[in-house]
Amino acid sequence: MNIIDIESKHTSGLYAKQPIAIVRGQGAILWDSNGNEYIDCSSGHGVANLGHAHPKVAAALAEQAMKLVTLFETFPNDQRATLMEKLTALTPGLDRVFFCNSGTESVEAAIKFSRLSTGRTGVIAAMRGFHGRTMGSLSATWNKKYREPFEPLIPDFSHVPYNNIEALEKAVTDKTAAVILEIVQGEGGVYPADPAYLEASRRICSERGVLLIIDEVQTGFGRTGRFFAYQHYDIRPDLMCCAKSLAGGVPMGAVLIGEKVKNLVPGAHGSTFGGNPLACAVALAVLTVIEEENLPGQAAEKGAYLMEKMKAIQSQNIREVRGLGLMIGIEMKQKVAPYLKALQEKHIIALNAGMTVIRLLPPLVISYEQIDQLAVALEEVFFE
Repeated sequence: MNIIDIESKHTSGLYAKQPIAIVRGQGAILWDSNGNEYIDCSSGHGVANLGHAHPKVAAALAEQAMKLVTLFETFPNDQRATLMEKLTALTPGLDRVFFCNSGTESVEAAIKFSRLSTGRTGVIAAMRGFHGRTMGSLSATWNKKYREPFEPLIPDFSHVPYNNIEALEKAVTDKTAAVILEIVQGEGGVYPADPAYLEASRRICSERGVLLIIDEVQTGFGRTGRFFAYQHYDIRPDLMCCAKSLAGGVPMGAVLIGEKVKNLVPGAHGSTFGGNPLACAVALAVLTVIEEENLPGQAAEKGAYLMEKMKAIQSQNIREVRGLGLMIGIEMKQKVAPYLKALQEKHIIALNAGMTVIRLLPPLVISYEQIDQLAVALEEVFFE
């Protein structure tokens, strides 16, 4: 049997499998088992900001694997300490770090820290928001297709319309522990926040003793044109969740923690693999590459270039093009599944964000020539 047949035989059934088997990557390019080449505009759902098989990341992985792979965080470690110092220097006011293994784990931790810190239980999230699939993060997630099979979920979670200041004002009470928001709603349709909404969210939380959690799992590490998306705005979170591109594809998550977060005592939370030396060494290499290659600047410039090309496509099937940096959504007037299939046939791998939005998350190292190829392919499928 070939790769696809073997996976089809043994898969859990939880994933809608594509009809191509990917076996290699380099930069913004993926190759299948037949040697066909694809431009990757998904980055593994936003993981491969540095592209695939970056030599400095691979070298850091190999070097650390020969020294020490795993170590529980009760024992200090050189790689972990250096990474903590580096991350907190990038996020002034967020001076502590909890390491875990994924985005959903980082959200779970932030929710627990908020309840522990405030002594309250309420959590307010936004409609269309996506924060993960484990029980706490799923409770903050809006889409009923993810939620309903697992109800009842965690109590005291509620959702308000995104970018609606008045609704948030009414929802936050003396029982609210935290408000959790994405700067750009990714899974929910690539909707950027209004600056006034984020500033009001920060004000409301500060006035009422509520912690503001910013979910940067998909938007972090240069994706939107700044190191972190919240840095486009005049706000500072109390807790910031990140993962995906943090370690360039090695599973890793983190919560950056501000001074208002209290009561984090030994044993209140933990993670067996969180902050292991292997992931930390790779994350340090990732952060170094992001700075050396100015990937946030590249994302800003390339994102503007790609956005301009998308807006220039005069198709009556396009409702709107929106996004920030190299996180772009093309909202169509019909379901996008046929468009994604047609793009794959043209050797472009892209994502959906809901039923009617094509989501583009290419590696930040994508070339202008590859962006031009992407734009041509999109225009062709929109007019086919």
